[in-house]
Amino acid sequence: MKCDCDNQKMWEFEDIDITQLEAALQKHGGSPGGLISVLQEAQDLYGWLSPQLLAYIAHRTKIKPAKVMGVVTFYTQFRLKPAGKNLILLCQGTACHVNGSGGIEEAIKEYLGVDEGQITADGLFSYSNVACLGCCSLSPVMMIGDKTYGNLTKESVSDILKKYEGNRQ
Repeated sequence: MKCDCDNQKMWEFEDIDITQLEAALQKHGGSPGGLISVLQEAQDLYGWLSPQLLAYIAHRTKIKPAKVMGVVTFYTQFRLKPAGKNLILLCQGTACHVNGSGGIEEAIKEYLGVDEGQITADGLFSYSNVACLGCCSLSPVMMIGDKTYGNLTKESVSDILKKYEGNRQ
């Protein structure tokens, strides 16, 4: 059986404009170590890395799909399912755990009304637990986008999330 990978119809995406990724593929696609940059830009553009998008990246970079998937699953920054507009990363490392990250997680769950990995009905939030954010002196700590919030309490979590609700578009 012959692969039909060069067939243009195979790469028709229903919900995304794949041409937006072309600049990243041109810039990083042929360089050793460029895969991570391509994956980062793809996730920035589309919010997550769908199986079809990963297959397309593997094809365009001429990297085996298994290797692409290995990179995606190794690094916690990559998402294989959609996330809310504001992705909350809650640290569960030792310092955060000892300083009450479990209670912070309960406050997040209660405020959002969703469990880890789920998206709020309005699409504004989702959250994930991570092993470490590298901010132990601020424990317990969470990140929303590229902003870090430390020394969290159950009350401060609510105040922080309310600010993000005010930025609905």
